[in-house]
Amino acid sequence: MGRILIDTSILVEADRGRLDLAARLRAAAEEEFVIGAITVSEILHSLHRARTAEQRSRRETFIEYLLRNFEVMPFDVEEARVHARLGAELAAAGVTIGAHDLILAATALAVGASLATRDERSFSRVPGLAVLRW
Repeated sequence: MGRILIDTSILVEADRGRLDLAARLRAAAEEEFVIGAITVSEILHSLHRARTAEQRSRRETFIEYLLRNFEVMPFDVEEARVHARLGAELAAAGVTIGAHDLILAATALAVGASLATRDERSFSRVPGLAVLRW
């Protein structure tokens, strides 16, 4: 059994009805699915930016489902060490990725997880990161 860290891009697509998250999870039921602390921040940000009460309620329900059903991987000292090393290596190679993406990549590497994402462009540039296109 492997661990799969789910990127925000996957959750956004599921929230918008463009990805059947439940089907993806069932298809890989032997895997352990987790989300990162930075992902929790990103999805909570989307809650606070909801334009309508209906959208806010739907997002809040979805977020609470995620928090009840997925372990949240912290960004702690080990993840910070990987983040610092990885950031320095990418910078030395002239490669840049978004700040939140770097945190998520470091989290995946620190906890030995593959990363399920729709953003292959950014994450494919991270050495050693197993990227799953959902």
